[in-house]
Amino acid sequence: MTNYYVQQSIQIQFIKIGGMSNSSILQIGTCGQIATNDFLYNTGGYTEPAPKAEKNGNGVTTPPSVSPLVPLQTPQ
Repeated sequence: MTNYYVQQSIQIQFIKIGGMSNSSILQIGTCGQIATNDFLYNTGGYTEPAPKAEKNGNGVTTPPSVSPLVPLQTPQ
């Protein structure tokens, strides 16, 4: 087994991340080993499976909003 020693100097002037989701990894620099972790917790104390999903939310509709809930930038 060979040991590698890496010395780094990283300068980030600007970084824009469009989106991150579960199990996403953002790596800047080197990494010798990434150990994955996945944990499943029943925090609600549920004992039965969830009911079957109904098409279109069972006919429930919401009125259209006049403006978005989150202000959006104009596409460029």
